[in-house]
Amino acid sequence: MPTSASRSRARRASVTLLLVLLVVAGVGLLFRQGVGPLPDPEGCTAEVGGVVVDLSVEQSENAALIAAIGVRRGLPARAVSIALATAYQESKIENLDHGDRDSLGLFQQRPSQGWGTEAQITDPYYATNKFYDELLKVEGFETMRITEAAQRVQRSGFPEAYEDHAEDGRALASALTGYSPARFSCVVREESVDDEELNAGGLTPRAATVRRDVERAFGAQSLGGFQPGGVRDGHMEGSAHYEGRAIDIFFRPVNPDSQRRGWAVAHYLVAQADRLGIRTLIFDDRIWTAGRSESGWRDYDPGDGPGDRAVLEHRDHVHVDVG
Repeated sequence: MPTSASRSRARRASVTLLLVLLVVAGVGLLFRQGVGPLPDPEGCTAEVGGVVVDLSVEQSENAALIAAIGVRRGLPARAVSIALATAYQESKIENLDHGDRDSLGLFQQRPSQGWGTEAQITDPYYATNKFYDELLKVEGFETMRITEAAQRVQRSGFPEAYEDHAEDGRALASALTGYSPARFSCVVREESVDDEELNAGGLTPRAATVRRDVERAFGAQSLGGFQPGGVRDGHMEGSAHYEGRAIDIFFRPVNPDSQRRGWAVAHYLVAQADRLGIRTLIFDDRIWTAGRSESGWRDYDPGDGPGDRAVLEHRDHVHVDVG
């Protein structure tokens, strides 16, 4: 028969075990939510006008591409809002390889309904351009409710469903098209990589991939900060430009339109940071770094170096460098 002492020890052991389990569960919850000293979970957030939109890395990459294609085509932000709300409803902004009947991709377009082949529809570039092509045929889409414009394109069995995502679509579009500067940011993990050889243009393979990716999304850009054989001067000491890891994307003259276009590209790049291995972004006197990505866009201090202040503060160009 257990003694009172042994029963007491058993109770203490049970209490201790319970406390340990509670602590472990609490730490796990904090880790998942990114609270306190633990790292934030990977993902992205747009915060515009009191509306907060949280996205996974995959959703962010796709949302930013939808917006970039809209910017490239010179479409109003309203068109991007409609496209994003539609993709939210149809696929949760994920490039699905399945759906109702033969529906596929970001917009759940159907080969049997003439949207294209399976390969085309599951290509986000093709699918997004195809959606915009059809939206532009809708007379007056700019002033319609988002759900009405989306329904004219999609012909869904649930015509009001798109309105559930209208507010998020507008907030995302405002940030990703550059109308809400520094209101979109991502938390990513910084990766260390081995040194890479420069290509013929003076860029590392990762930097060259960033260059191609930006121009595929936005079209030809005014680029600088690299040259065949590498650059030797013209940048701050220790600059990633000297290692061929950095590109400057210019938006001149410095005015509201250039600022908007610059922020569209900067937000696009932060959304692709995990995929492209981006380490640093600087634009319009703000900086984002993978190593401190949980802090979002921060004020940038270029120091008191000589030269044009607008250039030093990166008000006329987006600087992007990779690991």
